[in-house]
Amino acid sequence: MGIPVAFAFPVTNLIGAWLYLGGEAGLGQIVRNGFVAVSSFSLTPIPLFILMGEILFHTGLAVKVIEGVERLITRLPGRLAVVAVVAGTVFSAISGSTIATTAMLGSLMVPVMLARGYHPTMATGPIMAIGAVDMLIPPSALTVLLGSLANISISGLLIGGIGPGLLLSAGFVLWIVVRCTMNPSLAPATDFETFHGWERWRPFFQYVLPLLSIFGVVVGAMVAGWSTPTESAALGVVATLAIAVAYRALSLKALMQSLRGTIAISGMILLIIMGATTFAQILTFSGASNGIVEAITGTGLGPMAIVAGMMLILIFRASSWTRSA
Repeated sequence: MGIPVAFAFPVTNLIGAWLYLGGEAGLGQIVRNGFVAVSSFSLTPIPLFILMGEILFHTGLAVKVIEGVERLITRLPGRLAVVAVVAGTVFSAISGSTIATTAMLGSLMVPVMLARGYHPTMATGPIMAIGAVDMLIPPSALTVLLGSLANISISGLLIGGIGPGLLLSAGFVLWIVVRCTMNPSLAPATDFETFHGWERWRPFFQYVLPLLSIFGVVVGAMVAGWSTPTESAALGVVATLAIAVAYRALSLKALMQSLRGTIAISGMILLIIMGATTFAQILTFSGASNGIVEAITGTGLGPMAIVAGMMLILIFRASSWTRSA
């Protein structure tokens, strides 16, 4: 979905700038806006956070997180969906790439759930929902983007996202268990291999806990005031590379794939930033911004009602995407 948005913005801006910003002068303004938008130093953590997730994805270490979580979660309604949410939450704490998280979980978990008779909604819904958790729990490239555009403390946003992210993840787990208890046909109970003793806990101590040290490095450095978000992101990349080397999972091929993925995702995000700046100006000059504000305030609704309406729009859009998937 990000790729169409990344290219839709420039096309819309070209037409809007020509019509509302003065023809050729408007096109020149697009270039100036783009340069100013992407040259901000506060955006530096974005490619570094994304690189962390790409390295874990292409080296296969992320798969070990799923294995470690799956052995711990045994008899629960909707077990595999719960595993997807918990593993995605753990991976969110060690990866700054929402795309890498959802791609990994989608490619590994969805085929297994569908093969075991899970309803398509129950199979794809948790994978799509975990993207929201990944946006909140640091390291998060989208949090850096939001903080940069809104001129808000990026460190404060990153740290402040931990609690809401964990609460959201817990809410997803609770909802899955309740829904599958009420309607067992959504997630049929299937036989699975049960591990006991050390074999059950071995992947957790061998892979999950060491990988979570990346979260400790990134967040701990910011909380202690030892480093800025950019420096913390650089430390996170170094820690990720060190762990990948320690597990003998880092190869030249995996590193190149990680770098290519980082360039592609970072480029897409920067295109959106470039487009958003000019798009905001077009909305202002065309009068659309004032018109929308007047239409909303004219309803007489209070602030909480307006926020609730915005949330309902997002929920219904997410529901339609899940049904189409």
